[in-house]
Amino acid sequence: MIDLIRNTTASAKNDVLSGLTVALALVPEAVAFAFVAGVEPLVGLYAAFMVGLITSIFGGRPGMISGATGAMAVVMVALVAEHDVQYLFAAVVLTGVIQMLAGWLKLGKFIRMVPHPVMLGFVNGLAIVILLAQIPSLQSFTPEGKWGWLDGTWLQGESLWLMIGLIIATMVIIQFLPKLTKAIPSSLAAILIVSLVAIGFSLPSKTVGDVASIAGGFPEFSIPSVPFNMETLKIIFPYSIILAAIGLIESLLTLRLIDEITETRGQGNRECFAQGMANTATGFFGGMGGCAMIGQSMINVNSGGRGRLSGITAAIALLIFILFASPLIEMIPVAALVGVMFIVVIGTFEWSSFRIMRKIPLTDALVLVTVSVVTVLTDLAVAVFVGVILSALVFAWQSAKRVRVRRQEKNGKAYYTVRGPLFFGSTTHFSEQFSARTDLDEVYVDFADSRVWDHSGLEVIDALAVRYQSAGKKIHLLHLSPDCQKLLTKAGAAVEVDTKRDPKYFVADDELG
Repeated sequence: MIDLIRNTTASAKNDVLSGLTVALALVPEAVAFAFVAGVEPLVGLYAAFMVGLITSIFGGRPGMISGATGAMAVVMVALVAEHDVQYLFAAVVLTGVIQMLAGWLKLGKFIRMVPHPVMLGFVNGLAIVILLAQIPSLQSFTPEGKWGWLDGTWLQGESLWLMIGLIIATMVIIQFLPKLTKAIPSSLAAILIVSLVAIGFSLPSKTVGDVASIAGGFPEFSIPSVPFNMETLKIIFPYSIILAAIGLIESLLTLRLIDEITETRGQGNRECFAQGMANTATGFFGGMGGCAMIGQSMINVNSGGRGRLSGITAAIALLIFILFASPLIEMIPVAALVGVMFIVVIGTFEWSSFRIMRKIPLTDALVLVTVSVVTVLTDLAVAVFVGVILSALVFAWQSAKRVRVRRQEKNGKAYYTVRGPLFFGSTTHFSEQFSARTDLDEVYVDFADSRVWDHSGLEVIDALAVRYQSAGKKIHLLHLSPDCQKLLTKAGAAVEVDTKRDPKYFVADDELG
């Protein structure tokens, strides 16, 4: 990634200033994602406040920002459209319970199973998603809550060029201000400068207030107004499972990304539990739920936010905007916030992936591109699952080609030495190396340099013994682990036990459970 980090040490000043910057950037994002989900703007803003505050206090990754996200919003829209917003609140509560259960079961550790090409694809895909999310800012907005691209209404003429000019000015300030001073985060300075210029010269630029009113009261506790029966559970449970999966995957991958940038290590299981707490609470306070936000997290880190105070400041500042400062915030040009997000896109996208495409294996490049495309076209959870499955299949195929069987004849006996993993992918090649009908009358098969991974490996050994026994020949199976010997059903008599040389490992088989 392009190195945009200006501050590397944690401090209360950096945390507070970066938190204020993040809070300003959260407003249009939360409003936009609320419209995507088909709910009122305050539902998204309350989610950004509640989720951001709780995860900042209890989460496992200081400096990471959470709030309402587009990845979860696109799943919510169907539930809201078919039923109503109260079912969404109930689904968010259940989502939080599922996520807390995942944290309690310590499932966060399985994020290690995500290969690096999938991680690169995730980062690139989300950068593209963040970029696409800024497109509506170049379009008009109707009071009914519809972006212009839905009806073909785009900014034109002076309005369009003014928007582009302010975006470029914001990006230039962010990029070059740190060379003059680092007393204030460049993103916050850019927003303030562009806003003052737009207001001072009465420039007719689109503002946050043109998008939606963010004025509101303090979120109130309320139990979702839905029937508490099995029918309701059948409706919300599938959505809650998907939302929980998307939220945890995006949060844990963002956590890993921030770990790499800050050269520190977060706590995945603690973050899972905190995300669950946040979503459960949000559902009871009229919010749409959420998870980690890679864009706002990058803004926070790049602005010097390292501690929990940065996230807490962002959440509290957002609440202050809603309660007291909405008239001021609504005067901020949307272009200033879009410029900040464009800088985030530039810093988030792994530009090095273009350079390494020709250097990494073709399969890894395919996984990287696939995950990026699927992230943009569907959602993050599907993209990561596809990437992990593709990587697993590639690994299985490569491992299957590593099994080797060497044959020697000595004193009228055949000796086979097996090397490499014996599992579902390599059993066919392994079996083809033996010919019971044409082989010698006594055969020894040595597994000292091999390892049986799964039930398919056990079955092919059983089948091999049956083939030789049916041909009237004697087969000896040497140096199998004790659990292999226990699980073989047909080749038991052919196994020779050597307690000193037999390896010790366990086979992935249901019987061992």
